[in-house]
Amino acid sequence: MPPSQASADWGVWRGVLFMLTRRDAVAVLDRDFLEARCKLLEIAAILDRVDRAPARHGEHPDPRLGQIRQAIEALGEPGPGRAEAIQRIFSLDYDPDWRKRMEMQTPPEASPAPR
Repeated sequence: MPPSQASADWGVWRGVLFMLTRRDAVAVLDRDFLEARCKLLEIAAILDRVDRAPARHGEHPDPRLGQIRQAIEALGEPGPGRAEAIQRIFSLDYDPDWRKRMEMQTPPEASPAPR
């Protein structure tokens, strides 16, 4: 196998042989470093603006700020799965009665398609 294909798997789709490439960590960083740096600087700037903004007297801390801090901590955890962990931080638990709570009508049962 040629060196350029050392990190590749082969697959077949509809009878056509194709190469599945897996990028190594350096290639991922080469592609995504500047975008990640930009997003981190943007988050830092948002937090700086929050810190500089005057607090309202007697107001409890905003839970969204806690979620952001929790997400930043999740970024420091090793291994894959950080995106899922952060998505869960910002997601609500499933509520089977969400339609009732949102005052939405339950859709009628699906009827057979006309023939």
